[in-house]
Amino acid sequence: MLAATASAAPLSPIRLRLRQQLLQQALRSSVHCRSFIATQPSASSSAATASLPSALEERVSQALEGMRHAGTFKTERIITTPQNSSIKVQSAGDKPVLNFCANNYLGLADRPEVIDRASEFLHKWGNGLSSVRFICGTQAIHKDLENQITQFYGSSNPRDTILYASCFDANAGIFESLLTDQDAIISDSLNHASIIDGVRLCKAKRFRYANGDVADLDCQLQLANDAGCRVKMVATDGVFSMDGVIAPLRDICDVVEKHDALLFVDDAHATGFVGDTGRGTGEYWGVIDRIHLVNSTLGKALGGASGGYTTGHPLLVSMLRNTSRPYLFSNTLPPSVVGAAAAAFDLVDNAAKGGPLLEQLWSNAALFRSRMHEAGFVLAGKDHAIIPVMLGDARIASLMAEKMLARGVYVIGFSYPVVPKDKARIRVQLSAAHSTDQVNYAVDSFIEVGRELNII
Repeated sequence: MLAATASAAPLSPIRLRLRQQLLQQALRSSVHCRSFIATQPSASSSAATASLPSALEERVSQALEGMRHAGTFKTERIITTPQNSSIKVQSAGDKPVLNFCANNYLGLADRPEVIDRASEFLHKWGNGLSSVRFICGTQAIHKDLENQITQFYGSSNPRDTILYASCFDANAGIFESLLTDQDAIISDSLNHASIIDGVRLCKAKRFRYANGDVADLDCQLQLANDAGCRVKMVATDGVFSMDGVIAPLRDICDVVEKHDALLFVDDAHATGFVGDTGRGTGEYWGVIDRIHLVNSTLGKALGGASGGYTTGHPLLVSMLRNTSRPYLFSNTLPPSVVGAAAAAFDLVDNAAKGGPLLEQLWSNAALFRSRMHEAGFVLAGKDHAIIPVMLGDARIASLMAEKMLARGVYVIGFSYPVVPKDKARIRVQLSAAHSTDQVNYAVDSFIEVGRELNII
């Protein structure tokens, strides 16, 4: 081969230049490759872990220590049973304790009909869709549930419903999709964090009115009018969950209509159990058809899993399907959650089954409130299953919760930043799953601890 090459005809000038260029490129590539290899970390250095910037580590550590000192640091108790009125908690020695701090208002979280439907849908429709709705994530069961929710609210006005992964997502997606920088959002001062975050994503002008103050709402709407805002949306919780207070929707509707505005209500702590047939605060006040948009959850009274929705005018719901980012970029609800929610709506909508649940819930709430009031406790709220026991001091709230747990009653102390400073409380939540004896035992325990801590 070498002899044959030596005897070959000499290369032409063009071929010679081309060969030289290729050799130079090969040499440069070789140098770059050696340089790259030399700069790569060794096996020992690649085992190093990422470290926090010192400024961030110091700031977060100080903030957490401040929370511990103030009694506002939050720990998670580990439950070792299904959700119910009686559960087991690891920190309580795995002994049964009475649960008075869940959103399980109707006791449906472990209701056999709900579990069976979830299991049925899981086996028939699969674990999940691995997709968002508009690509390949919409099954017949999703449209069926949306239609079921639409019918639940009645058909007096045109209505459609859109499902979300959570009510938080529904709140995050609604304002940005429907309002522009030429519009206004007028929000109650105590609205849920998810509404506040949703408003922050929106370019509309922001106005805020004092909690439940309809006169102030009227003033803020007038200011929005004066500012030339084209569309004005009023946003309020249906129930303010830290206080157990129902928003005055009838009066709010009057003011909203006076200013040709739009009304949005987050009814997460009302759907399924507030109102004569559980249709929420709109039914409670008799104004369902005067509310333009309702957001709510499938994760509280309606089975306690996850999922949320927006129900309202079909035109607005269609806009959300096309522009709401949490809807467009989140996986669809898993079939088991859809099945559980459908079963929960069936139960609420069945007078023979849902009626006794509502009666038991409100009987429990009335018993708890009357006995606690007679004992001398300061209570907040009215006409709701959320009954806050007002204590003021965050440390006292935390200590009382610990002493209640020692007596077999699971409640949680709430303090800043979840509630305003010096407004710490224990938020008691009644359920249809509680028996009368369980409610009486909880009150007896509160009285014992209240006297021990000189609260009453």
